[in-house]
Amino acid sequence: MNIEKDPHKHKQSYFNWKARGSKMPGITKASYDIFIRFLEDMEIGANVSPHSKKGARSYGRLRNLKTKMQSITLMFQDEFGVQSIEELVDKERELLLLIQKMREGQIKSRRDGKPFRAVGTYMKSFKSFWHWYQRIKRKEGVDIPDITVDIDSRDEKPKFNYFTIDQMKLLCDKAKYDYRVLMMFLFDSGIRAPTEMMNVKVSDLEWIEKSSHYMLTIRPETSKTFGRRIKLLLCSDQIKEYIKRMELQSDDYLFMKTPQRVNQYLKNLGWKNLGVGKVETKTYGGRKHDVVVTGITLYDFRHSSACYWLPRYKSESALKYRFGWKKSEMIHYYTELLGMKDTIEEDDLYVDISKTELEKQIQTKGDEIELLQEQMKKQDTQLKEMNKILRLLQMDKMLEENPQNAIQIPSYSNIT
Repeated sequence: MNIEKDPHKHKQSYFNWKARGSKMPGITKASYDIFIRFLEDMEIGANVSPHSKKGARSYGRLRNLKTKMQSITLMFQDEFGVQSIEELVDKERELLLLIQKMREGQIKSRRDGKPFRAVGTYMKSFKSFWHWYQRIKRKEGVDIPDITVDIDSRDEKPKFNYFTIDQMKLLCDKAKYDYRVLMMFLFDSGIRAPTEMMNVKVSDLEWIEKSSHYMLTIRPETSKTFGRRIKLLLCSDQIKEYIKRMELQSDDYLFMKTPQRVNQYLKNLGWKNLGVGKVETKTYGGRKHDVVVTGITLYDFRHSSACYWLPRYKSESALKYRFGWKKSEMIHYYTELLGMKDTIEEDDLYVDISKTELEKQIQTKGDEIELLQEQMKKQDTQLKEMNKILRLLQMDKMLEENPQNAIQIPSYSNIT
């Protein structure tokens, strides 16, 4: 992924590490040599999994592989006493037991002395490495078993803060002007922040005069998945005024604030106005300060936006396109929260929760209608019989009054 602006400075950090000699303190030379070869291949996209996308891995991915594999290898050396990570080839069971200890917090990281967090991400890196190792050895004519088959690389879903559009508007009312525009843009677009967000230029916005809104182009080179064009239906007027007020030119980036600064501002804003977050007392310069350490961040806007747009889109494919998702499971991932249930009306659930009951009611109503029809037929027959009797009575009276007309009176059987 070739990102114009790199808010996490992945590329700079990775090249700085290489410039300082690509050091991995504590790693044995045998493991170090194979790791460097692994990273060099990933840097150019060589020997990658046939099930993965082709091409060079992003610098963010390279940094993650480097740090995760360094920590894992140090742990393997401590726990197994191996001199090279290649020696794990016959330690599949021991590896599974070790991972269990990691998840239970029994094993601490050598880097900070704390239990490993998000163990699944470490296992994903190790799986990538081992599958690469299998491929390069296969080319050498050596068949290496896959010791990662039974490894569980899942992690608990990260927690996020959900807020409704009304709560978002409340935050906007209390926010500074530039942050207010940014928040509206994030909620409307559902764009990935900070990567996609920080690469939006004024030239990526096209004003549609007929409908008075912007079309936003998220360029392929700045997206994690694919480029797309989406409508901005909630924030277009604010964006138009913002561009004019800030005197932004076509090639200017729309937002320039650093993610760290924005996240801290959002945490403070969410804590003061919605009570979201956690406050800790920290000491700076000999003085104590209350600091909001957790709370609303840029990441939460994408989740809340997905929850807002989900019931408004008529097709799953259109929603996936807006958010840049390739898999339908991402819809569930981003909208799985109790708050979504509040947007569903009773009528929306009618068919799902009452289908069996409805079928019973329909059958009952059908039986009642059939019974009524039979009763109406019976009543119709009775009315006809009554009409016949009344006509006969009238004829009998006529016969009594005028006996000479008897020949003209029809028989009972002919009366209808």
